[in-house]
Amino acid sequence: MKLLAVGLYCFVLLILGHLASKRMHDIRDYFAGGKKLGFINVAFSARATGESAWLLLGLTGVGFALGVQGFWVVLGECIGVGGAWLLLAGRFKRLTDRYDSITIPDYLESRFRDTSHWLRLIAAGSLIIFVPIYAGSQVFATGEAFNAFLSWNHYLGATIGFLVVLFYITKGGFLAVVWSDVFQGTLMFAGLVFLPIVGVLEAGGVTNVLDILRTDHISHLSWTAGQEWNPLVVAQIIGFVAIGIGFLGSPQVFVRFISLRSASELKKGAAVALGWTVLADSGAVLVGMVGRALYTHAQIGSDSENILPFMSQDLLPAFLAGLYIAMVLSAIMSTIDSLLVVASSAAVRDFWQKTRHPDMSDASLMKLSKRLTLILALISFGIGIAITNYNKDEGIFWVIIFGWSGIAATFCPVMILSLFWSRLTALAARWAMIAGFLGVPFFKFAAPALLAMAEMPKAKAQVEAIDVLLPAFLVSIVVAIAVSLVDRAGRAKLEGIREDLSFSRTRE
Repeated sequence: MKLLAVGLYCFVLLILGHLASKRMHDIRDYFAGGKKLGFINVAFSARATGESAWLLLGLTGVGFALGVQGFWVVLGECIGVGGAWLLLAGRFKRLTDRYDSITIPDYLESRFRDTSHWLRLIAAGSLIIFVPIYAGSQVFATGEAFNAFLSWNHYLGATIGFLVVLFYITKGGFLAVVWSDVFQGTLMFAGLVFLPIVGVLEAGGVTNVLDILRTDHISHLSWTAGQEWNPLVVAQIIGFVAIGIGFLGSPQVFVRFISLRSASELKKGAAVALGWTVLADSGAVLVGMVGRALYTHAQIGSDSENILPFMSQDLLPAFLAGLYIAMVLSAIMSTIDSLLVVASSAAVRDFWQKTRHPDMSDASLMKLSKRLTLILALISFGIGIAITNYNKDEGIFWVIIFGWSGIAATFCPVMILSLFWSRLTALAARWAMIAGFLGVPFFKFAAPALLAMAEMPKAKAQVEAIDVLLPAFLVSIVVAIAVSLVDRAGRAKLEGIREDLSFSRTRE
């Protein structure tokens, strides 16, 4: 019965890919859905894309391991999603319509009057590097999901999930991605709201759950996971909240705003996106907390991220447990497909067409896009298998966050400043993107190593607790502002930017 549920799920995705392929007429359709999508489609697609296996496996595992402290992640997500929809999306949508942009590098080049194409090339290059890493972590998570639910070999599970994504994304492009995201986002939302309710009923009610946690796991009811407030705890909390920064400009999320039919639908989309975030993310933490009241580590295995697979199979009939396999695959696939479309658009449109072959036809571009999507998917698959072999111990949550942070630190600072500060120059944007890009591996690997060599264990622990996104983001912001202030020649080229930004503030 579990396999039947998974099979039905995969069948629906294949049908969606086939139907979407019938709607593909030109490159605008393939990369931005023709800019004709409604707020429901965009909101669900943005949320399904912004989440991944880290939500259903990673964040539920955090709830199981830490309890209430996991809600700091929920707070960060709400701040990021709310900020993206309410503060940035309107300005961004109006500017991309004004510039007739269909990709993020399109927007950046027009916003900064960058005729050199260097900004476009840096943006495209960073996506081509970080997207396979991020998508590869999702391939790794696919293998983990099949192993946890069905005891399948990691490699077999990763391969099956990869092949399903590959079919519908190459067939239907962005539209197939959005349609599948709506379907998958609905599954994810329903599953995360439903399972903690089932768990509470199994435990005999909310009071019983709280009594068990107070007796056996009192730290799970503490915002600091039972620790005294100190610099390390503060750093951990900051690291959790900072995860939400990635929603403030990441291309795989913001391309959804380009595809929206009108900026007038943003308020309705914001309500849907925030409601989804509050309920689904809180549900993920609660799955872990209720699971901690019901089970021990010995029962679910040594890995806290097994809680959702174990709990769904223990409490639900086989067919419904199979749907939870589909929900985890939904989280994974809705992220992989979006990443691959963003990366292929960066390589084909933003590099090959815009800088090398401006007269290339849409038909040729679409064929090339599908081929490159296949190549990037194969690279991602190889990275996922490598993670399976060599880096399983770190866990899904932080492996995926590393890829997420790389894309976010590269793009978010520049995206935010570009919408609010008219003096940001093309040169500053280039160096800020490079600084953010390099900051992620620096704060992940070099900074802890340097602090260890300097025999500063407390500082090392705090840097590791904050993780990489926030410091890389701040470095990029500082570089952007500093270079803009000294780049007089660049500021002289920003003709009409004040008028553009004034236009972006208008309300429909």
